[in-house]
Amino acid sequence: MTGLFITLEGPEGAGKSTNREYLAERLRERGIEVQLTREPGGTPLAERIRELLLDPSDEKMAVDTELLLVFAARAQHIAEVIRPALERGAVVLCDRFTDATYAYQGGGRGLPVERIARLESFVQGGLRPDLTLVFDLPVEIGLSRAAARGRLDRFEQEGRGFFEAVRNTYLDRAHADPARYHILDAAQSLAEVQRDLDKLLPALLERLNG
Repeated sequence: MTGLFITLEGPEGAGKSTNREYLAERLRERGIEVQLTREPGGTPLAERIRELLLDPSDEKMAVDTELLLVFAARAQHIAEVIRPALERGAVVLCDRFTDATYAYQGGGRGLPVERIARLESFVQGGLRPDLTLVFDLPVEIGLSRAAARGRLDRFEQEGRGFFEAVRNTYLDRAHADPARYHILDAAQSLAEVQRDLDKLLPALLERLNG
């Protein structure tokens, strides 16, 4: 694979989607092909699985069902979108990937890390992001931003303790592997966050040209 796989991670209301678009625009200005995608989702089939995962239901979803649905969508997404784009030499900007599974299903739901890791290896093989941007902010700010968007999805309806665990898992993973992760302060204004993204561009361009 000759492209660059960049994932954007963070809790609710962190601004991942907005900043993904901004980063894509900066890269396209330099003539770089960018593939925008998201998880869960990214293909028609995976988007249908996303609906199952996010829509509130009267039937409580078992945590293992949730985990397996996440990886089922990911398997389709990798096969149909991510690998082909990387093989073309594109930069893939993905709004959430497997770090979200460790954060939400591992941290939030309390599933064993080893179970997630086995599925990660089975579904992804050796595929891992080249860079993961973690948009970090206090839980209360993120939930307030999410509520302002309107109807809450199944995850957004979880309590504060769930999201504290999600945030802590993201930060723990980032601190354990600083070579792959870069933490951004998403509690700043949008302009300040985007200035921080601009500072990352020279290194990204160097990796693409190297």
